[in-house]
Amino acid sequence: MLPISASKRGKLLAAGYTSLHSISRASASQLATDIEVSQDEACEILKYASQTSALDPSIGNSNTSNLYGGQTAWTMLNEEKFSTRITTSCVDLDNILGGGITCKEVTELGGVPGIGKTQIGIQLAVNVQIPLEYGGLGGKAIYIDTEGSFMVERVLQIAEACIEDMSEYSNHFHNNVQDCEVKMHPNSILENIFYFRVCSYTEQIALVNYLDKFIEEHKDVKMIIIDSVTFHFRQDFEDMALRTRLLNEMALKLMKLARKFCLAVVLLNQVTTKYIEGSYQLTLALGDSWSHSCTNRIILF
Repeated sequence: MLPISASKRGKLLAAGYTSLHSISRASASQLATDIEVSQDEACEILKYASQTSALDPSIGNSNTSNLYGGQTAWTMLNEEKFSTRITTSCVDLDNILGGGITCKEVTELGGVPGIGKTQIGIQLAVNVQIPLEYGGLGGKAIYIDTEGSFMVERVLQIAEACIEDMSEYSNHFHNNVQDCEVKMHPNSILENIFYFRVCSYTEQIALVNYLDKFIEEHKDVKMIIIDSVTFHFRQDFEDMALRTRLLNEMALKLMKLARKFCLAVVLLNQVTTKYIEGSYQLTLALGDSWSHSCTNRIILF
């Protein structure tokens, strides 16, 4: 799919440009006139179309779904079937998630204070770096801390434990232990976690909007963790309509990032009580509208 706005994509379709091939055949001046954009914008669109066709020539001529942003259900099934999942290092939780955290999805994990949400977040920031040959993604992580609960000493402990597990794995399968230690050095694990501390909901929204540019410059980022997504939206927020709109926009942006860059988004959430069928029950915070924003939602007990 072309990385352009929905309005420009609509103009292309309305002007009869239904495939990458049809776009590539047009001149910049002709394209600019047909879809009512500047010459520079037309050149950018032609550049994107040319690059996409070069990466996979088979999609340029016959597959119009690339312009629309669609794909076949068969393709989606195979992507899900053969995708590498990021382990949580908890067998039961991995089983619930179908093998671990999945890329191109937004996963929400919530629980009462002290149950281990931050621990899971840090563990995932380390596990996403497990090399490909050991069943990982070999990627980097973005950790957004809203509560100040991130402890680098704990990250180091988890990193060292992860390396020890990889060494045992290497011994079991008669692999070269030294290679594993070089690829998974504790210092390199810490260097591959990009940490952001946000102190208000405006900072949180601004950072999420900035992530697109940041990931463009750091292509190997494979996970975004927000700990917690709730904190600044539960403190002194009087305009509930504004809160709902900001949350929905943020969720949409995170989902787009997950799909565009093929990465996993993990949102750690707090819990609240809700009166259901004559009793109060624990439920994830932020209300019913937010509950439809994530692909997977899990409450930890």
